[in-house]
Amino acid sequence: MASSSGYSNSPCAACKFLRRKCLPDCIFAPYFPPEEPQKFANVHKIFGASNVSKLLHEVMPHQREDAVNSLAYEAEARMKDPVYGCVGAISVLQRQVMKLQRELDATNADLMRFAACNESFPTTTQQFGRRSGHGGPNSSFDAHSTGSGFYYPNSQWNNGPGGGRGKGI
Repeated sequence: MASSSGYSNSPCAACKFLRRKCLPDCIFAPYFPPEEPQKFANVHKIFGASNVSKLLHEVMPHQREDAVNSLAYEAEARMKDPVYGCVGAISVLQRQVMKLQRELDATNADLMRFAACNESFPTTTQQFGRRSGHGGPNSSFDAHSTGSGFYYPNSQWNNGPGGGRGKGI
């Protein structure tokens, strides 16, 4: 039966790893539960139990959980990449953000060019006052077949066979 202070009989992951008795006032117990032994093992291997204990005593109690989560993240990153650690992961993510920003900028520029092109030329509806193309009912040109009423050879803006969504866009 657990005591009224919330302390259980099972030692925390830190005390279990260090093979010592887990006391009710154990600094590690709230942050290294027995279900997560690898979390403390990684933190201990990278930072050492003594250094982590000192750090937790220096940090304000309301900031300790964030500090432990940060240490655990850094320790896991160091285990995966001993040279760069989490800085390597951050660098990879920053490069991905820059690449995606360039793609977004290029797409926005294409969109602006397309919008400007459509504004500078009247559509067939504006020009002729009817929905279908230049000819009569038997005409081979139809404004709806190309989406906007214009056909741009080899352009991504065509919805038809000459370009458009069928080419992976």
